[in-house]
Amino acid sequence: MTRRLAEVAKKVGVSEATVSRVLNGKPGVSDATREAVLTALDVLGYERPTQLRGDRARLVGLVLPELQNPIFPAFAEVVGGALAQQGFTSVLCTRTVGGVSEADYVDLLLQQQVSGVVFAGGLYAQADAAHGHYELLHERKLPTVLVNAAVGHLDFPQVSCDDVVAAEIALGHLRALGHERIGMVLGPRDHVPSRRKLEAFQAGGGDADLVEHTMFSLEGGHAAAARLVRRGVTAVVCASDLLALGTIRAARRAGLSVPREVSVVGFDDSALMNCTEPPLTTVRQPIDAMGRAVVDLLVAQIDKAVVPADELLFEPELVVRASTARVRT
Repeated sequence: MTRRLAEVAKKVGVSEATVSRVLNGKPGVSDATREAVLTALDVLGYERPTQLRGDRARLVGLVLPELQNPIFPAFAEVVGGALAQQGFTSVLCTRTVGGVSEADYVDLLLQQQVSGVVFAGGLYAQADAAHGHYELLHERKLPTVLVNAAVGHLDFPQVSCDDVVAAEIALGHLRALGHERIGMVLGPRDHVPSRRKLEAFQAGGGDADLVEHTMFSLEGGHAAAARLVRRGVTAVVCASDLLALGTIRAARRAGLSVPREVSVVGFDDSALMNCTEPPLTTVRQPIDAMGRAVVDLLVAQIDKAVVPADELLFEPELVVRASTARVRT
């Protein structure tokens, strides 16, 4: 008990006596200090006293699929900063293969009495995945926001980059450069954002026979693009920057130059894409605006406002660099 008092007092910058008064429900402590002490308990992994567990911690779970893709750390930074401005602390939860699952993280976050949860790149976007943990959050009425498209039956507000516009502007850019044999590298077949991009691609005249599905990784992009290169594509639209980098590697290993013989367009505009060789032409997600909208929607739910389970669509932007060029004639 003494160690707990000392650690919490040091974390908050108050006396151990003040911490003791909070833990014992005694008066004489400001609301701000009381909240700071309770949040410190949560952050340090201590259970709140029984009489205080009814109050939700000012913690927000931020559940991400990975940190290897630079777009996810960038998103975490934006959301974490916006939450801090609202007086909340983000708890980063990252899935690992064979490790803690998304459902396990939900159980842990519920035990910690978090005020809400933000999911980015989660299983909600895969039609064939298990969604029971989302249904649990809905039953508990815990404020929740999903980032980018979800399967249809989940009743949560969403903040998404417009996948249809993203595919349209990538395809339009390549067509303007004279490309006709354009391939596409997408995520898994049950991945909703990839499905939306595919529908837009086909609606714009894209050839369904020049589409490959794979896992979101450099290696997945390489394998999928290698198949497209063998089919003679002159350009490839990718559903992420990592897939695009894998596509560039596949083209080079086939002895082809990027962009002289194969043009490549990514998606995200994640960190350092202007430093690759060649610098990557990509479709930028407006991460800053999306992150702020996520926090606004979440805090509104926490404050008991009525927030419709709608999808806010943010328009992407084409960033032209050196991985695309006019088709060779």
